[in-house]
Amino acid sequence: MRFITKTLVTSLAVLLAGYLLKNHGITVNGSISAIMVALMLGLLNSFIKPILILLTIPITVFTFGIFFIVINVFMVELTSKIVDDFIVRDWIAALLFSVIVSLTTSFLEKFISNNTEEKTDK
Repeated sequence: MRFITKTLVTSLAVLLAGYLLKNHGITVNGSISAIMVALMLGLLNSFIKPILILLTIPITVFTFGIFFIVINVFMVELTSKIVDDFIVRDWIAALLFSVIVSLTTSFLEKFISNNTEEKTDK
């Protein structure tokens, strides 16, 4: 149930980011594409991102963690290469997309977890 909820929340965040950035180089063609993007981002963040983080520890330490942003942008770019109906024009668009999806997802997950905690407390 948690996986489905997290995927749907991320899909909503992808749709929102796609809507807000449609004139800035991001194209998400529908809700099915948003679900595919959410699933692919989840898979890439689970399997590829930890390997990249491990391999880039020296540069990440040298840049005081800022290189994590480059890794996140790369994950978005890689997702756009895999999912056909998700188009990212450039790295700036991918960066903005990543920030909007991260903020929206964390807000929605916090909102959902607060609502489920209130229901279980009663």
